[in-house]
Amino acid sequence: MQQRKLGKIGPSVSALGLGCMGMSEFYGAYDNKENIRVLERSLELGCTFWDTADMYGVGLNEVLLSRVLHARRHDVFLATKFGNVRGNDGAFMGINARPDYVKRACDMSLERLGVEQIDLYYLHRVDAQVPIEETWSAMAELVQAGKVKYLGISEAGPKTIRRAHAVHPVTAAQYEYSLWSRDIDAEVLPVCRELGIALVAYSPLGRGFLTGHIKDEASLKASGDRRAIFPRFQGENLNANAKWLALIESKAQAHGCTPAQLALAWVLAKGEDIIPIPGTRKTSRLEENIAALKVKLSADDVAALDKIAAPDAVSGTRYPSSGMTVALLESK
Repeated sequence: MQQRKLGKIGPSVSALGLGCMGMSEFYGAYDNKENIRVLERSLELGCTFWDTADMYGVGLNEVLLSRVLHARRHDVFLATKFGNVRGNDGAFMGINARPDYVKRACDMSLERLGVEQIDLYYLHRVDAQVPIEETWSAMAELVQAGKVKYLGISEAGPKTIRRAHAVHPVTAAQYEYSLWSRDIDAEVLPVCRELGIALVAYSPLGRGFLTGHIKDEASLKASGDRRAIFPRFQGENLNANAKWLALIESKAQAHGCTPAQLALAWVLAKGEDIIPIPGTRKTSRLEENIAALKVKLSADDVAALDKIAAPDAVSGTRYPSSGMTVALLESK
């Protein structure tokens, strides 16, 4: 497995990580026996950078990982997140990044994961009511207490990144980044590079759209798949995006790889400081994703894909207007 440095102060981790969210929620039915096989196979293949969060499955995703971690803790670079608060029934109850909650959330994650220390602890979403300095100071205390090694932030605006980094180094910043989601190119990515912060790319396969296997809205709705609520997967947006995807599929065919592999190769080619974390619940997809590391793109190849994937080429917003804001959040 190729390695990449996790920012200026972080360790080397697998160049491709594993996003674990879908193993417990959001994308239809799941099978924990198969999930365990995926987790174990990822370690066999050297994909050791795992990403979870306390909100995934309302804690169940962390519990799932604990079933493998108890015997393989030292083989995994473990990242989890806090800040999105959900009730026991799964209802979203808002964002909480108050200092007292920071410490309580960390302790609960440690217990569910069955570990003594979290390698990378993220603020999942910025709390617009709490100054980032207060949140980050509390997170820095977790590092001092030995409960956490490194700190990360997700979906924060560039000013907030700078303010957090001034309190304690931000090792990694996590954002949606793919051929169909390039919001961070203009401001966030330059700030991360200036400060020596790694960019961890979630949904590098466009929530599965870039695999080429999602063609109609009805099947998503029928299976209870969360993607049905996103504008890009609805109606005329989905039809337009399917035509756009055909251009990606043609490029993949020319490179002798799958559309998913081409999409991951593009993210990997955008910089050694970028680490994509595609999620999957199938060992076959895991193996396909990891094989993307063998796909080599020239500068001309990347430029051609950049042109196809211009920010205005995709139809629909990242999130519904009634849900999470599309804009990157700045702290109070």
